[in-house]
Amino acid sequence: MKDLALRKCTPCVVGAVPLKGDLLKPFAEQLFEGWSIVGEHQLERTYTFKNFKEALAFTNIIGRIAEEEGHHPNIFLSWAEVTLQIWTHKIDGLSESDFILAAKIETEFISHKG
Repeated sequence: MKDLALRKCTPCVVGAVPLKGDLLKPFAEQLFEGWSIVGEHQLERTYTFKNFKEALAFTNIIGRIAEEEGHHPNIFLSWAEVTLQIWTHKIDGLSESDFILAAKIETEFISHKG
């Protein structure tokens, strides 16, 4: 995952083919436990916290990373929980950048909790 977290998200061109099947495996293997590939379409992960304040603080960290990378996940904030959905909207599926963003968020989560 460290390799993915060090890389930069790159814009996807319209018409690019989403990653499917065996092409997803090398990227999925680099993510920490807890991430799911849903329908070969998106990555999902739910993070839990002690309270709303911690969940909100992490949501703001995710927002900063998303802006830096120019790649924006769906973020669902509730009391003590943050759920993410990541996919590349231009191609309506998964791209390498989705895994890079997930790895960057995971790295921040580990340092935030540590």
